Amino acid sequence: MKKVLFLISGIFICLTSLTNPAKAQTITILQQDKPTSIRGLSVVNDKTAWISGSKGYIAKTADGGKTWTWQQVKGYEKSDFRDIEAFSDQEAIIMSSGSPSYILKTKDGGLTWQEKYQKTDTTYFLDAMDFADRRHGYILGDPINNKFLLLETKDGGETWAESTNPPEALPGEAAFAASGTCLRVLESGTIYVASGGKSSRLISLSNGSSQWNYANLPISQGKSSEGAFSLSTGKNESIIVGGDYANDKKTDSVAAIQTSANTAVFVLTKGGPQGFQSSVEYLGGHIFLSTGTPGSNITTDGGQTWRQIDTTSFNVCRKAKHGKLVLLAGNGGKIALFKM
Repeated sequence: MKKVLFLISGIFICLTSLTNPAKAQTITILQQDKPTSIRGLSVVNDKTAWISGSKGYIAKTADGGKTWTWQQVKGYEKSDFRDIEAFSDQEAIIMSSGSPSYILKTKDGGLTWQEKYQKTDTTYFLDAMDFADRRHGYILGDPINNKFLLLETKDGGETWAESTNPPEALPGEAAFAASGTCLRVLESGTIYVASGGKSSRLISLSNGSSQWNYANLPISQGKSSEGAFSLSTGKNESIIVGGDYANDKKTDSVAAIQTSANTAVFVLTKGGPQGFQSSVEYLGGHIFLSTGTPGSNITTDGGQTWRQIDTTSFNVCRKAKHGKLVLLAGNGGKIALFKM
């Protein structure tokens, strides 16, 4: 009888874990107490990841986040590297926000960095960077003369040029350099931009088209601290998160979902993330992870319902391009590991 009860209990536990996977999710701090605010995070595979932050700090791991090699890029100690794109343990590109604006590249694992772009004009403010493949990438910047700044490279970041067809911007509309994820470039070449401020929109350009598309978002907007901060696309849904970073406990109008690729309409999620979220990442299936200053949240049903899994403040979460490793990063040099 005891054996039968033990067997039934074991089966019940297994079924419970399968039907309620959120209970098994954990976030574990790997690094902290560094004098930098991390907003750039690029996870190459299950071993290699890079981060970038304020005061010129860069770090890299080669063992899945267990240990990190830190550096303060010489000559750029005052730069705020808001985004990073890594292609391997040797090659990476970093982008600084503020003035001057810089784009640097390394080919030797960070031993040396080459300056590929510099702009001292204070109207230039770089927000995010993303690549369709190893050679073709974009950097989004705040609007200048009612047009978003869009830089493009076709040679892996060696040279950058301003796009001759940037998207239009409404008065008071901008992008947020919060996590490097307000810009997403798909492998197909399609570009997505999530904006905020006085207006919050999803702006997109399909590969091969010259016509930008604009869709209003049902997310907090109207103030310079409000809007869409991050977007992520899955196989069946696209999710946009944001809110008001000046009122980060506010829970209404924080996330919106698009459940069909055939429509540009986004609807608010019911019972969305608990407060302002600056980053969202697709993990597979119908699972998305989001994070922000009030903590991290997860949805396992494509954004229909959310569950807060941690109350630690982070700025960004990213999944490996080739693998399952998921990391988070934030202020104070904080880096954490997410596990299902």
